[in-house]
Amino acid sequence: MDAWIAFGRGPLFRIAFALMLLGLLRLLFLTLTGIVEAYRRSPDKIVNWREVRRQTIAWLIPAGRLWNQRAGYSSLSFIFHLGLLISPLFLVAHARLWRGGIGFAWPALPLSLINWLTLLAILAGLGLILARAFGRSTRKLSRTQDYFWLALLIAPFLTGYLCVNAAAGPRAYEWLMLVHIYSADLILLLVPFTKLSHCILSALSQVVTAVACRWGSNCSSVGCAARSPGRRLCSRDAGQKI
Repeated sequence: MDAWIAFGRGPLFRIAFALMLLGLLRLLFLTLTGIVEAYRRSPDKIVNWREVRRQTIAWLIPAGRLWNQRAGYSSLSFIFHLGLLISPLFLVAHARLWRGGIGFAWPALPLSLINWLTLLAILAGLGLILARAFGRSTRKLSRTQDYFWLALLIAPFLTGYLCVNAAAGPRAYEWLMLVHIYSADLILLLVPFTKLSHCILSALSQVVTAVACRWGSNCSSVGCAARSPGRRLCSRDAGQKI
């Protein structure tokens, strides 16, 4: 068991992180080149970059929009994403793992704060599953893989929280740690190939909307909304959130 844990923490983690990084860089390159090509071919090259920046910031930090529509679901999603970003990066044990895997790390946050964020992320993730399963509007849109992604993302948080806070015996602790490490490695491996890639593509969603999705130019989809006189922009975004 110790050998499997060491392999997951060491070589497998480095391989998974490298593949995730290379895959995300590939997606970023393809998205940027697509934007440039769409802008080059578009007859309308007037883009309100100030509005694009404002919309991008509002999309990345949606605190002001949480109550506009489906407030409960949006709040759960925001808390879940916050926990996904902060807990894996700023736990002391994870900072040591990052240093051993990629050669550097950053200051860690207090364990008590990470514990609360982790617990909130777990509860928010379970809430999202229940909302998808029993909410009329979300149930119609949800597919089996949506539940799978949520369960997979919750797994390393739940097992990590239990490893730190539960009074488990040595054997139970080893199994919890094994599931924690390998579920996290699996997430890293899947990020560039699944909807989880929105962690980087969502930052470009407003640029894609403003440049690459012009009604009557480079976009053939319906469901566009008027954003300025004489122009319609697609409401679809580059990164699909959970």
